[in-house]
Amino acid sequence: MAVNHLAEVLTLSNTHIAIEAAATVAFALSGLIEAARKRLDAVGVCMVAGLTAFGGGTLRDVLLDRRPFFWVEHANWLWALLALCVAAMLFLRARHFEPTERAMQWPDALGLGLFTAGGTHIALEMGMPAIVAVLMGMVTAVLGGVMRDVVCNEIPRAFRDHQPYAVCSFAGGWVMVAAYALTWPLWLATLAAAGTATVFRLLALLRGWSLPEWRSGVGR
Repeated sequence: MAVNHLAEVLTLSNTHIAIEAAATVAFALSGLIEAARKRLDAVGVCMVAGLTAFGGGTLRDVLLDRRPFFWVEHANWLWALLALCVAAMLFLRARHFEPTERAMQWPDALGLGLFTAGGTHIALEMGMPAIVAVLMGMVTAVLGGVMRDVVCNEIPRAFRDHQPYAVCSFAGGWVMVAAYALTWPLWLATLAAAGTATVFRLLALLRGWSLPEWRSGVGR
């Protein structure tokens, strides 16, 4: 019985790591694509990809005064990021940008959910109020892409394309808060919170949901 339980835990852990890795790669790839479009040099490409992949979690750790930063604790991810940047600069061509960006939306949705759940849980474990914990989950999941766009001199896509993104993260964060209050096992709470944010994001992509835009009335 104990062996079966251990196997179940290990399988869950491996699944969690695999999804987190896919999400990190997706975020880094979006940074690579944007850096390539802006014709940045090798240093610029690595910096933009790193900001996209790790920026949200780093800002969360700064706001929560949490050390060491997660990318310092898992330094092998930095080597993986550098390898991805080198491979992309060698093999990625202009004709690959559009299909790569479309394919990236699926693991990106998984990453949004997982990073939302993880960031929210970290804040709750540190004793933060529920609303602060949910915002920390949003910071973890969304701010990397915002940093990417700001560095590349663009209005952040999360604010201008009108498709629900941060809203999906917000919903998933509250699911984690509820699960935490009900003392659900961490794996179940993570599954529920990440699943909520991911499913909402995928539905938004598939059904073309959009958020209302600001209308000033000018020109009417």
